[in-house]
Amino acid sequence: MLTHSIPFSPDHPADFFTAFPVAPAVFLLRGADEEAEPYVSKTTNLRKRLQRLLAPPESQSKRLNLRDRVACIEYALTGSDFESTLLLYKLLRREFPKNYQKRLRLHPAPLVRLNLENAYPRAYVTNKIGRLSGRSLYYGPFRSRAVAEKFMNDSLDLFKIRRCTFELNPDPAFPGCVYSEMKMCLAPCFKGCTDEAYAAEVARVQAWFDSGGESLIHELEAERDRLSADLDFEAAAQQHTKVAKVKGVAAVSDEICRRLDQLDAVIVQPSTEAKSVALFRFNKGEVAGPVSFLVESEDQSQSAEVRLRAMLENFRPAGARSGQQFTEELAMLKRWYYRTHKLGEMILANQGGELSMRKLANAVGRVYRGEKQPVIQPSLPENPPS
Repeated sequence: MLTHSIPFSPDHPADFFTAFPVAPAVFLLRGADEEAEPYVSKTTNLRKRLQRLLAPPESQSKRLNLRDRVACIEYALTGSDFESTLLLYKLLRREFPKNYQKRLRLHPAPLVRLNLENAYPRAYVTNKIGRLSGRSLYYGPFRSRAVAEKFMNDSLDLFKIRRCTFELNPDPAFPGCVYSEMKMCLAPCFKGCTDEAYAAEVARVQAWFDSGGESLIHELEAERDRLSADLDFEAAAQQHTKVAKVKGVAAVSDEICRRLDQLDAVIVQPSTEAKSVALFRFNKGEVAGPVSFLVESEDQSQSAEVRLRAMLENFRPAGARSGQQFTEELAMLKRWYYRTHKLGEMILANQGGELSMRKLANAVGRVYRGEKQPVIQPSLPENPPS
């Protein structure tokens, strides 16, 4: 995990620190007592950080100094903050299994859960992923809980599945709720519909979430075109207004917000190796990498796209071992993606699971040249549809 290990003693001369590079790194300071907790951190300048922690302390200084407690310095150089965060996460999880989440300040990403394990499924916002073997589906990660709730509520306004939170025991004598009175729910609570009809409506909701809204948009556009062909222009205009409204609802969801078990992404970052970039892959709830990709290859017989495709065939994460690991590694991906200014790029697979090698090759070139990326704009539209 950490590639370098160097013994340390307070007797080292002042020029001891010149052996350390001025570069980003993740490091660990371990004492002679094996039972003592190590000091673990990341830095953008390894030499300067070690000097601050291990050089002879200045008189009357209150700055943390570990010179008399450290016996070994372990470190690994990193090419980007994304790589540093991932390595720090793995290191803290190994060294502090009980409180590594608190040390890393990981905040679970807001998600929309479609609970298919209930006899009468419903959707709601959560930040926890349950059993990986369960039937429930999760969508996200969203920028914030407010965005997730707006997307979910506006989406459910387009369908008629329940929003109540209690366990249903359908009874014709049950009075229902405001949603059933407004004809915004099929009302399975008092047998206002058959179980088959409710299941069909849930399937439409799942198709909406799975496709990022495209399923309903195509359905409405087809009806608009039919009305227009029948010369019913007034109804076609009304249908066109509905299409625009639905597109506005779908636009609240960012590009990264996908069905999580189908979320497949390649993250391109600068590399510590010359003439290369570092590739990471998020798939099945786990971030794998870095894998070094040589941009300036001496072998010109194959294009970058061909070499990338060959590399990715053998570059697949094994998958998260638990819902907790899935939640944590998704949180790190979300933290990086929604930064105002971030380094690197991410290429997402399409709904068919295909990664565009052309887009990936272009992203590799931009990251290698150090080109800045545009700022991610907030998900909420300035004038949301009424």
